[in-house]
Amino acid sequence: MSKSFFRQFQNEDWIATLMGLLLVASVIVLPGLIPVFPKELNTVGAWLSILGLLVVALLVSALGVRLLGERLKGFVPAFVAIFALSVLCMLLSGIPAIKRTGFESVFFSVALGLLIRNTVGLPAWLSPAVRSEYYIKIGLVLLGTSVLFGEILEAGFFGILQGIVVVFSVWYFTFWLARKMKVDEEMGVMLSSAVSICGVSAAIATCGAIKGDSKKLSFVVSIVLIVAIPMMYLMPYLAKLMGLSQEVAGAWLGGTIDTTGAVVAAGKFLGETAETYSVIIKSSQNVLLGVAAFIISIYWSVRGTSNTELKPTPRVLWDRFPKFVVGFMLASLIFSTCFDMGQAKALGSLAKGLREVMFSVAFVCIGLETDFRYIFKAENRRYIATFLIAQCFNIIVTLIVAWLLFGWLGCRKRNVYRHIIVISMASGC
Repeated sequence: MSKSFFRQFQNEDWIATLMGLLLVASVIVLPGLIPVFPKELNTVGAWLSILGLLVVALLVSALGVRLLGERLKGFVPAFVAIFALSVLCMLLSGIPAIKRTGFESVFFSVALGLLIRNTVGLPAWLSPAVRSEYYIKIGLVLLGTSVLFGEILEAGFFGILQGIVVVFSVWYFTFWLARKMKVDEEMGVMLSSAVSICGVSAAIATCGAIKGDSKKLSFVVSIVLIVAIPMMYLMPYLAKLMGLSQEVAGAWLGGTIDTTGAVVAAGKFLGETAETYSVIIKSSQNVLLGVAAFIISIYWSVRGTSNTELKPTPRVLWDRFPKFVVGFMLASLIFSTCFDMGQAKALGSLAKGLREVMFSVAFVCIGLETDFRYIFKAENRRYIATFLIAQCFNIIVTLIVAWLLFGWLGCRKRNVYRHIIVISMASGC
């Protein structure tokens, strides 16, 4: 094969995708060598796991940088320093008093990066490793390992139906609202995905799909996490006030609260059944992430040719298409078809640890790349207003859908089952 053939793969899009798939392959082939991501950092074993994760992340990231034809002399120490900052953020989020508030490590990662950038500035020696999009794309490929077809089936018909109805109706409403509020299309797409699908992960995936501005992504992530905290406490209270059943309440919480951790915490306030239903619904919406990213990628690729002389030929569309989507879908396909649910979950937990590392490093970089002057621009008021209005719409629509499916129809379904059991027992007698 000619050098020109291989040269087409020598770009960040392809290299990040290949590095992500390399990590996926490592998890499958060498699971015993992949460090487990620790829940707390209060033991020697936990710190050894962190050190192991550093080694794996550094080796893969450095290999990709080298394949891009760049030197590693400055990259290695800079990456280690950024990784150390991300670990500090994990420690902060693990403090019991902070943990109870619902603030996750990703919030502190962005905040710490912002603090450094807007006080002492971005140190020149850190610059070689400040590559937020590169790390995000690697993490997004790993995200595919957690999107399992079996979970879609486990969610049941009602869970899948709620996910489809809520995601598409809320997404379209938010996108329409963003246009009415004169929000630029790039931010509008990210806000729409964040509100309708699964918050932070959806915003990250969408940003990757449209090759969006990391500063805008930082803003969306921050507002998602800040709004999720009061919702985590307020919505269980409202569910009790309205007298919702645990099934309906759980479906409502899972379909509206944007972070999985906050969903679980909110469900616990109401009971085990509510917690189970909230996680099922959140999972059913999360699995739509890949579908949404694929559709958005196609739309954005076509849109990207509309104002140029280039015709939207298959070749042009493929060149513009974000390659991480290919890696994401491939990882999801492998984990869904080649392993049973138990194996896929076990291997997926290892991949999740690597993904958390890449995302944490990425968000420190986003903070380091972002000037406060952008965050406090007057136009961002429109972004906040759009998000809050869309979230209110999401809360109302999801409540109606959850009540119809898990309340009214669910009750009718249970009554039918009771009649069948009674008739069966009667005929048996």
